[in-house]
Amino acid sequence: MTVYDLIRDFWAALAAVFAFLLWMVRLEAKAIGNEREIRRLWTQRKEDLEVAASARKETNDMLGEIRTDVKQILSRDNRP
Repeated sequence: MTVYDLIRDFWAALAAVFAFLLWMVRLEAKAIGNEREIRRLWTQRKEDLEVAASARKETNDMLGEIRTDVKQILSRDNRP
């Protein structure tokens, strides 16, 4: 039996193995792409949390100033 006969007899099995290997390569590439996207999202989330914390601190500082101003105004109005 020659190589040509083997290929002719088992071409369907060889094609299936080739298709399976091709599918596995595509699956691995998709997994690597997803891993990169997850890392990017975690980095973006970290940055977003830092920005939110900074904005919250600025807002709290501003509210503290406003409270102080309101207390001063109210103490002036309550004088006889």
